Amino acid sequence: MGLRALDVSNNMLSGTIPKSISFHLMLNLLLLSNNNFSGELPSSLQYCSFLVSLDLGDNKFSGKLPPWIGENMGHLMNLRLTANFFSGNIPPEFCGLSMLHILDISRNNLSGHIPHCLGNLNEMKSGRIDVEEFLASLTNGSLKTVTKGREMEYSYSKLYLVDSIDLSDNNLSGEIPAELTSLIGLQTLNLSANRLTGKIPSSIGNLTLLETLDLSRNKLFGPIPVSMTSLTFLNHLNLSYNNLTGKIPTANQFLTFDDPSIYQGNVGLCGKPLDNDCLGSSQFGTPRGEKEEKDGDLGDKTEKVGFYISIALGFIVGFWGVFGSLIINKFWRYTYFGFVQRVMSIELSLAWFRFQTVILQFSDV
Repeated sequence: MGLRALDVSNNMLSGTIPKSISFHLMLNLLLLSNNNFSGELPSSLQYCSFLVSLDLGDNKFSGKLPPWIGENMGHLMNLRLTANFFSGNIPPEFCGLSMLHILDISRNNLSGHIPHCLGNLNEMKSGRIDVEEFLASLTNGSLKTVTKGREMEYSYSKLYLVDSIDLSDNNLSGEIPAELTSLIGLQTLNLSANRLTGKIPSSIGNLTLLETLDLSRNKLFGPIPVSMTSLTFLNHLNLSYNNLTGKIPTANQFLTFDDPSIYQGNVGLCGKPLDNDCLGSSQFGTPRGEKEEKDGDLGDKTEKVGFYISIALGFIVGFWGVFGSLIINKFWRYTYFGFVQRVMSIELSLAWFRFQTVILQFSDV
């Protein structure tokens, strides 16, 4: 059947990638990370068109990212080229990797704009458990990726836990494409340490499964979008060292972000957890700072009460949506309780059978 997986990661290998690797046309995994490989990627590698995972991270590869990765490797789920010396633009051909779930080209010398067509990475919107089981059957290896603010290691059998785009530590410029917010399955988005400008897309709240968002060390300006309060799974946020302005949201998940360092370096931001209060009109006889603090506390309390009320209403609607239907609809009610009765009868029969089995065993003794 031929070689399906080649894992020589975490060694001290050097030189270029042998062209003979392309002879293994059925290769699914090529894992060369954490070595001293150098030079440009050989064009012969494009003939390994059945690759599912290509991990060349933590080496000394150079040159431009080859467009043929996107043109000929349509089965790729994991593309990890981090910590090399690649330069030039991100090829728009990468947008053709419709099965991709992990894109990590961080810590290189890439420049230019982020392609808008990366919003076409449609597989980031759906599950992939069956494919991960296939990957696990090929190797017992693991993959490192930065999520939740730290480097984490996942075995291939657990890669279904990851949906990630990491373009950090490059020289990318321009605005953040709004098309990225259509990747609703995305869990990690790291665009930090670039030269990105413009506003944070107002539609970023569409990424409802997002757990990690790092936009720090760029040149972003404008307010923090209100839609970000919809990111209820978000547990790691870093917006530091930009030019953001306005009041920091204090609803939902933002109530848990009490570390001021995630907002530092934005002189125009105000509100908790920063020390500088947002300016407002003062009342006669009331110091402005004292009034703002009271108004801020009142606003926070109102938002908290609204948050808890929404939870209670959700429970009530969900509860009566089910049991109210059973009360109103006689057919559904009879069907439901008939089903419950049959299940209970089966459970009682099984319990009685187990009891008789135990009695017979003791009788034999």
